[in-house]
Amino acid sequence: MTVLALERVTYAYPGMGRPALRDVSLTVEPGEFVVLAGLSASGKSTLMRAACGLVPHFHGGVFGGRVLVGGLDTREHAPAALAAVAGTLFQDPETQVVLGTVRHELAFPLENRGERPPAVARGVEEVALALGIEALLDRSTAELSGGELQRVSLGAALAGRPRLVLLDEPTSQLDPVAGDELVWLLRRLNEEWGTAVVLSEHRLERCLGHADRVVALQDGAITCDATPRTFLEWAAEHSPALQTPAARLFERAGLRPPPSGVKEARATLRSHGLLEEVPAGPAAASSRVQRPRKRDPFAVRARGAWCELSGGRSVLRDVDLSLAPGEKLALMGRNGAGKSTLLRHLGGLQAPTRGRVEAAGRVALLLQNPNDYLLHETVREEASLAALERVGLEGLVDRHPRDLSGGERQRLALAIVLDGGEPPAAVLLDEPTRGMDRAAKGELAARLRALDAAVLVATHDAEFAAAVAKRVVLLADGRPIADGPTEEVLTGGWYFATETARIVGELTPEAGAERIRRRLTIEVAP
Repeated sequence: MTVLALERVTYAYPGMGRPALRDVSLTVEPGEFVVLAGLSASGKSTLMRAACGLVPHFHGGVFGGRVLVGGLDTREHAPAALAAVAGTLFQDPETQVVLGTVRHELAFPLENRGERPPAVARGVEEVALALGIEALLDRSTAELSGGELQRVSLGAALAGRPRLVLLDEPTSQLDPVAGDELVWLLRRLNEEWGTAVVLSEHRLERCLGHADRVVALQDGAITCDATPRTFLEWAAEHSPALQTPAARLFERAGLRPPPSGVKEARATLRSHGLLEEVPAGPAAASSRVQRPRKRDPFAVRARGAWCELSGGRSVLRDVDLSLAPGEKLALMGRNGAGKSTLLRHLGGLQAPTRGRVEAAGRVALLLQNPNDYLLHETVREEASLAALERVGLEGLVDRHPRDLSGGERQRLALAIVLDGGEPPAAVLLDEPTRGMDRAAKGELAARLRALDAAVLVATHDAEFAAAVAKRVVLLADGRPIADGPTEEVLTGGWYFATETARIVGELTPEAGAERIRRRLTIEVAP
């Protein structure tokens, strides 16, 4: 039986004349791995909501066509009934977590289905081990980082072994290791359990190598449904913003066909004698961590800052970090390394238990969940028109903030924190690209670079870090372990590196293509 079928689905949100989905027909068979691609507001999240019944049961609006999930018609079955067939993870995991501890959160969907206690205990243990969150089982969900919440929410979706998994940006808050592990886990579930996977993702380089099909949406309609390689060839001609860094690298170097991932790219270059092996291990220069001098000018800085919890665990440990006026810095590190905690301290939301934090003026802080900043009925009420124009939302002033796409809400929250009266001395952003497509991230990077204020961005997106920052700091176990120029830090390792760096050792597709062209010139020279 087809596990998911959309038959000529057209849907418009309440009060919106323009449909979010337009005559969409799509089938997903058992065991298929389907990636949804598209720019922000293209309809990917709406398609996910339709597939689990939230459209139209929860959101209302005007709905036409038919959606079948495991043979169940979403017009006749509520989302709760459909959840037995389809596990779902949306962009905002904090809105899906409802119970006090991780163990109870994972057990909840199994208990809801009436499973006996031994089956519940086994299901919780297996999904915790599969996602690497067994150490979190007895932790309070209120203490988890954004990435940890994302894995817990995914665990709750997978605990009942559904026939279909619907995932909307599931790696958006995960560090590179956890993101890769998650996609590998989905592929394993897909192959061993026969679980169908529908994955919406902006960072396509993480998942194209595992996909059977890629379905691209534009303005609510399907514009491409093809294999990953055929999709990349289509994207190069019709939607360059959907190209992966590896595909852009090959296009700029004049090589074909576009690769679906690092392994395929390196294999192609090796077969043409164009691969120079990338040195293993971090670059020596990027591993030096220097304490800032007291007299250096700063926009915001931490000096010997500690964050010690009542149970004895230290989230920050003797952190010295200074952000110079106008400097652009990216803060990276694995989930739970202390990035969000450090931003809250620098932004004044928390005080260090030891040490001190100082600021030379107003500090604008944008935390991970943009919904926390949205208070009004229309976008125009949230921020001034000048601030909305600064983030490219002047055309959406009459929309309800909650009806915006994830990327648009993120930009609105940024407009709100920048719209605070006096110009900020420093702007701190925690995972600001969640829900943004590559084009929107490029626009955001340009806006951040143009700010007179110092900018510190905590991110897992190496490509975005390379576009914004001249300096990168790696955080581990609550303290910096590497601090250096972006070109050194993001090309000196494997996980905290751009995709181009992992292929040819250069930071960007443009620099990588130039390196390949130079090698081609050497090869053909007499």
